[in-house]
Amino acid sequence: MAVHYVLAEEDVPEGGHAVVNIEGREIGIYRVNGEYHAILNYCPHQGAPICAGLVSGTTLPSEVYDYEYGRAGEIVRCPWHGWEFDLQTGKSLFSDRIRVKKYKVEVHEGKIGVVMGRKQAGS
Repeated sequence: MAVHYVLAEEDVPEGGHAVVNIEGREIGIYRVNGEYHAILNYCPHQGAPICAGLVSGTTLPSEVYDYEYGRAGEIVRCPWHGWEFDLQTGKSLFSDRIRVKKYKVEVHEGKIGVVMGRKQAGS
């Protein structure tokens, strides 16, 4: 597996993100609660550039007529149809079966790297 170092840590402020191109793929790198997360810039619903969507929180389970907001900065919302995805896991908030493609992120000496590819046999 190859690690592509694409940004410096200071390029992605807390609560922010940047979109980079690696091997022909647009990948969004987000900083959430001090951790970096990388997702493919492609919504599984109809292919929207999901990284153009709003990053916010969502409503949490609550009593009838009560609306409790939480998870601020952890959820990305598709700009086309509003589908919501957890940046930490890639899972949609409405189904365990639907998710955005996630990539492992490594930070080394202040550089943010995205792990691409599959392990080769015998590696």
